[in-house]
Parts: sequence; structure tokens; C-alpha cells
Amino acid sequence: MIRSPEESPLHRMTHPESIVFFGASNNPNSMGTSLISSVLGLNYGGRIYPVHPKDETVQGLKAYRRVADLPEVPDLAVVVIPTGAVSQVLDECGEKGIRRAIVVSGGFREVGGEGKDLEKELVDTAKKHGIRFIGPNCIGIANPHHRLNTTFLPFEGKPGFIGMASQSGSFVTQMFGFLSRQEIGFSTAFSVGNEANVDIVDCLEYLGVCPNTRVIALYIEGIKRGAEFVRLAREIVPHKPIVALYVGGSESGRRAGFSHTGSLAGPDRLYDGAFKQAGVIRARTVTELFDFCSVLGALPCPRGNRVVIQTHSGGPGAAAADSCGRAGLDLPLLSTSTVEQLRSFIPPTASVNNPVDITFFKNPFQYFSDIPKALIEDENGDILLMYFLVPSRLVAESVKLLGIPESEVEEHTKKLLGSLAVSMKDLMKTANKPVVGYTFSSMEEYAMQAMLKEGIPVFPEPDRAARAAQALVQYAEFRNRAL
Repeated sequence: MIRSPEESPLHRMTHPESIVFFGASNNPNSMGTSLISSVLGLNYGGRIYPVHPKDETVQGLKAYRRVADLPEVPDLAVVVIPTGAVSQVLDECGEKGIRRAIVVSGGFREVGGEGKDLEKELVDTAKKHGIRFIGPNCIGIANPHHRLNTTFLPFEGKPGFIGMASQSGSFVTQMFGFLSRQEIGFSTAFSVGNEANVDIVDCLEYLGVCPNTRVIALYIEGIKRGAEFVRLAREIVPHKPIVALYVGGSESGRRAGFSHTGSLAGPDRLYDGAFKQAGVIRARTVTELFDFCSVLGALPCPRGNRVVIQTHSGGPGAAAADSCGRAGLDLPLLSTSTVEQLRSFIPPTASVNNPVDITFFKNPFQYFSDIPKALIEDENGDILLMYFLVPSRLVAESVKLLGIPESEVEEHTKKLLGSLAVSMKDLMKTANKPVVGYTFSSMEEYAMQAMLKEGIPVFPEPDRAARAAQALVQYAEFRNRAL
């Protein structure tokens, strides 16, 4: 395994100082134009050189007739041209001295027949010049920390901590908005396509040492180098969690994967065993994949599987308890000292069993301070699962009672809710135990958004929260076993 990102052939791909584009034009409907527009749209700071046989400018940039005419040797070539011309262009890139490329063009092994021969020719051309390339039949790379996005959709959100390698191209782009709404995002994301030269194992190795990546997400249709994958994952897991979604286990998934990228899938049980052997956490759905990544990248590891539930309503507490039970998590009784602490904060009608049901507040702000502090410090618990119901409207009414002018109520409300989220983050940091939230309220509520911004994951149902907590426990077990 490499020890630094600079040792990887993928480092210059993810951090290019200059890019040459083949296939971009002034036609707004072409794929090449979409790609160069995405790069420009993220305010990429490097130099961009479009190559076009006729136009003197492309998207406002000076264009060149041939790659040989470029004023320098670019770090990266992005190629989206007709399939039959790709090998020739790659050969010209090699003659220029370019050693990294993204081949977006499709029509290779995934279509069979002549496509297989064209892909072999492409591989041979790259080998001739020592070129490493991603693709073909992919959309390339997104590295928002470097303001790089070679995909066909504009980047949404902000740089994050999830490093991804995907055997589906559009999957990466469609996750931009999905992750942004959860206040998380990609550190670096690869679409590997047909994996003719660079495969998902190469990407895993790079992400294992990428300094911006705290958790690795894999979308898998089939792994060619199984033994290398297991060996590498076992080296990475003690330092970074890996979550995988394998979609080739069913017959339908196998057929779809083969027609998609030409990947050959294996039996579901084979992959399940390989993941367990490697310490990789398996997700069953796309939602689970990123639910797991959100907690694994943001929260401390728990010491065990004991969960304390805090709620101010019986129904959400019972639902969470049931979800925890289904996820194999234990609900311990609170210690005597914790119960004594709680008595001064909660009404006589409250339940100090687990779930801890407050029922109503003497002081509503203690729900985010004294009460969770007592619970998270309890020696019997490893994870705090909190139910959040904080309607902005009711908080605003409380703010008005303080004599705040109507024009300033919204601002003060947001500040107040933001301070509650900060206090929860500080509490979690001090206790070094994870806090996972759930709610039946809208995720658009400012209180939920404030929690997400401060790194407190909140899920729109207790079942997702419990499964995410179980992923934390599973990773802790994998890591402890590896260490």
C-alpha cells in the first residue's frame, strides 16, 4: 500500500494544474461541452486547453487544432469523442508527453463485438506511452477540494469527507445534491467505468491515504482483483472505515451490471464473505451507503453496542427502541447516579427507564444541555440516540417573549438554535461518545439543518438512525479486531 497520495498515479489526475479537453465545443448540447462547463462552473484554478479542429475559441477559451500545438504538456487529458478516434487521440497525447487521461467515451467492451477490440487497442496504446487512464465509459473525477469536476452535472454543495469509487458514472453526479441536503459531501469521487486501466482497487488505495477522506464509499458491480481488494481493505480499515454497496448479487443486478460497464459479478454470498473478511461494512441500499458514511466520517467510535435513547414523547421512544432491538443494539438500564442527576431536571411524570421519556420540560433548553450530558456520561451507555422535535415557530414565539423586535426574531431564533447544535457537538467531543439524532419533523427545519452543519447526523426516522448506529458498532468491532 502506498504511504502518501503523491505516490499514486491518481494524484495528478485529482490535482491537475492543467487540463486538455477533446470533444468540447460551442454546442451547448454536447457531452464534451457539459464537461468543460462543469469544470469552469466550479471555478477550477488551473489552465484549460480545448482542442477543436475548426473553432478558434471554445466556451470563451482559446482553442488549439492539435494537441501538438499546446504551449505546455497538460497534467490531464479529458476525452469524449467518437469511439473509433479515441486510441488515435490517446496516441497523440502520449507523443506530447501526457501521462494521465480520463476517457469518457463509451462504445467499448460494454457493447461487445467490435467494442472489445477497440478497448484492447486503447489499452495497448496507453501501455505504449505509459499512460494511466480512467474509463472508458465513465464521467471521471470530482475533487471539490481542488475545484475539479469533470462530470456532466454542475457540482452542488461543499467539499466533504466521503471518498468514493463508483463503477457507475452518473451515480456520482446524482449524489451531489443528495449529499448536500445532508450537509455532507465528497472529498474525491471517481467514476471508473470499464476499468480498462485504472480499477476500483487503485481508487481504494488512493482514498486510503487521501488526507481529505475520512470514510470510503464503494459502489460495486464486480471486482476483478478480489485478493488485492481484501488485502488492501484490511490495511485501510484500522485507519478509515470502508462502506460498500454491491449491486451484482442478484441475477437482475448481474445482467444490469454487465450491460452497464461489462462487469462480471459474483454470487452475493461470496461478496458478503469477502467484505466481512476485509472489514468492509456492507450497505444494502444507496440510502444506507451514505447514512453509514455520514456517521462513520463524523462521529467517534463507540466502545460497545449499548444505546441510551432520549425522547420527550413515548411513541418516538418506543419506535426507536424497537429499531435498536432489530439492529442488534442493547438498551441498558441507567446507573443509579445518572437517575439521581436526572431527577433535578425532569418532571415527576418522566420515565427514567431506557428510553428516557421527558414528557415535558421544566426548562426546554436543558434538553440540549444538562439532560444529554447526564445520559452521555452514563457508564452503562456507549451511544446516545436523541429524538429532535424543535419547531422553529415555537422557538420564535419564545424569542418574542424576550422583547426582541419583530424584524430581528428570525435572526435571533437561528442563532439560538445554532447555539444548541454547537452545545451538542461540544458535549459529544468532550464525552468522546457518538450522538445520533432522529426526527419525524421536516429535515428542512432550521434546528435539523443546524445539527447537520455541526456534524450531528439526524435521520428522518428511527430505523435509519438505529442502522447507522449499528454501522458504528460494526466498524468499531472490525477496527479492534484488526488492531
